[in-house]
Amino acid sequence: MTMTEDAPVVDRSPAAEPAVEPATAVAVEPEPEVLRRTTGTPRTTILAGLGALIASLSVTSLLFTELTAMSGMLAFLCVAYVIFVGVYACLLSFDEDGPAIRDRIASVLVQSLAYLLFTALVFILVFTIVRGKEALVHPNLFTEDMTTATPLDPLEMGGILHAIVGTLIQISIALTITVPLGIAAAVYLSEIPGRMGRFVRTIVEAMTALPSIVAGLFIYSALIWTQLVPKSGLAAALAISVMMLPIVIRSADVVLRLVPGNLKEASYALGAGQWRTVWHVVLPTTRSGLTTAVILGTARGIGETSPVLLTAGYTLALNANPLNEPMVSLPLAVLNFVKSPQPTMIARGFAAGVTLLVLVMILFVIARLIGGKPAGQIGKRRAKRRAQASKRDFRRIEAQHRRAAAAADQFGADPAAVVAGTSDGAGR
Repeated sequence: MTMTEDAPVVDRSPAAEPAVEPATAVAVEPEPEVLRRTTGTPRTTILAGLGALIASLSVTSLLFTELTAMSGMLAFLCVAYVIFVGVYACLLSFDEDGPAIRDRIASVLVQSLAYLLFTALVFILVFTIVRGKEALVHPNLFTEDMTTATPLDPLEMGGILHAIVGTLIQISIALTITVPLGIAAAVYLSEIPGRMGRFVRTIVEAMTALPSIVAGLFIYSALIWTQLVPKSGLAAALAISVMMLPIVIRSADVVLRLVPGNLKEASYALGAGQWRTVWHVVLPTTRSGLTTAVILGTARGIGETSPVLLTAGYTLALNANPLNEPMVSLPLAVLNFVKSPQPTMIARGFAAGVTLLVLVMILFVIARLIGGKPAGQIGKRRAKRRAQASKRDFRRIEAQHRRAAAAADQFGADPAAVVAGTSDGAGR
């Protein structure tokens, strides 16, 4: 039997399928980005510092006046500083996270140490100048020695000329001995590694902490006691050299190790030897750093007193001969002047201290001028010399082209060939 009735037809087309509503997407707004300032000081940090300062002074005053029996300005400042740091960290915690708080506290500690050192330096300078200003206003201080004056004489008589001359002579001899030896030893340590280099570096590091009195005793026992050298400026300069040498070697060694290796490799690739590379590449590159090493050694040696006291003796007269007779220096003169109970002698001692400070500053400026700019920087004079050299080269090249053009007009030769031949001849 056949089916006469038609079966229902189901429409399977996509259009006939019921539409499914898509899920509604919830738009999430991004949190606003908070930019952190990398320069300057935020206002919240400034306010936190002011609040911590007020709180520390208030709490410290309460502790010193009402709650405890503590007293003294130094103790007050120490307690106030500790409270300031603690309160400052607490106030910063309301606006900053952990790393930012640690960074601010570290900045406060470092800046506090810098201000403390600067304050100490200013105090030393001002105190020395104030105590010695009575003697500094008299010109005879720098033009006379003490042979014509006694401790009871006024400041219009006598001076420190003998100490100034003695200091300059002694430090000049010491630098003449120390600078070549120190730089040569530093070059040896940096360029020639080996067992002997390690031994020398160990000895240098041990001598860096050598007490100054030991250096004076060494020169006294080795030269003066054996009567090879009398008590004189030369003996004092040798003792000062013993103190300066390890400082110069150690500082110069550190500077020479900072020279990039590719500079040396480039010099070797061009055919230069080791010592030629050291002379033309390493030393010019580190000239500013080597000058700093010499300055550090000079600052150590020029202020020494005990080695000079043992080796140079003491005199009131001017002695410009470093090979014979005692020779006094400014530090030794300061020591002897301030030991006197007379106010005029104490004023002369502080005036000698001011003179020593000025002398050190002058030597520092001279060393900086000699050292020049750091590696990679060119000073005005050097840039001017380079510009003049470039102008001379330009004029020379123009003269070659003019001669080549004249030869070409006269003999019919190619000007480029004439210029090339002239250049080859000049190069040969």
